[in-house]
Amino acid sequence: MAGHNHGHTPAAWTGVTIAFIGFCVAGAFTVAASPLGFWAGIVIIALGGIVGMAMRAAGLGMPKAQPVRPQPAVQSQTQAQAQTQS
Repeated sequence: MAGHNHGHTPAAWTGVTIAFIGFCVAGAFTVAASPLGFWAGIVIIALGGIVGMAMRAAGLGMPKAQPVRPQPAVQSQTQAQAQTQS
């Protein structure tokens, strides 16, 4: 559990913050009945996703998981005896 950071990275925080601002803008202009402002908010939301992906590509996201090598299986004593007897 300590090896996971649950997405708390600069890329995630920046992308979510920009998207949140976009939701606020779109919501405010929806209430104000302004379609142009609403679509500007939608563009800001998309911009948040693009910025987050660009920052992740730049190395500011979660590190890639290292593959785990499988350990060779340990034979039980009865399996080892069966192989030696045959």
